[in-house]
Amino acid sequence: MFDAEKGTAPQLNGQGLRIGIVQARFNESITNTLAAACRAELLRLGVAEDDIEHVLVPGALEVPLALQAMAQRAEDEEASGEPFDALIALGCIIRGETYHFELVANESGAGVTRVGLDWHVPIANAILTTENMEQAIARQSEKGSDAARVAVEMAQLLRGLA
Repeated sequence: MFDAEKGTAPQLNGQGLRIGIVQARFNESITNTLAAACRAELLRLGVAEDDIEHVLVPGALEVPLALQAMAQRAEDEEASGEPFDALIALGCIIRGETYHFELVANESGAGVTRVGLDWHVPIANAILTTENMEQAIARQSEKGSDAARVAVEMAQLLRGLA
């Protein structure tokens, strides 16, 4: 949805935020571009390179489990690494000829939402669901940047509400 009315966002400042990115490899040419746009926007917003952790998983259905493992750090004293202020889900699901598209799109989306709610961590969901490769290509850079801004905005919001 190009040129959607997104409203006016507050001033975004990512300094001091720790952000985790989970990227699905399936449709890698798209997800690599999503990831590059996302990382570039996080850096532009002031998130330090060392405060971005980026992991790869096979596909969109595996994204929620990796997000959950990252979110669990805040609760798990034995986990290595610092907890995340926000997480980002990156993937690309392109409609095929079978019901599999709906299954993957619905279940990955529900899983991402459930992790965020269960672990009280904001998750920017940039798992694209498109009808064809052309739609995915048209959205890959914008949605990667959008995900970075959403993650920073929601991390700032939750810090303010704490």
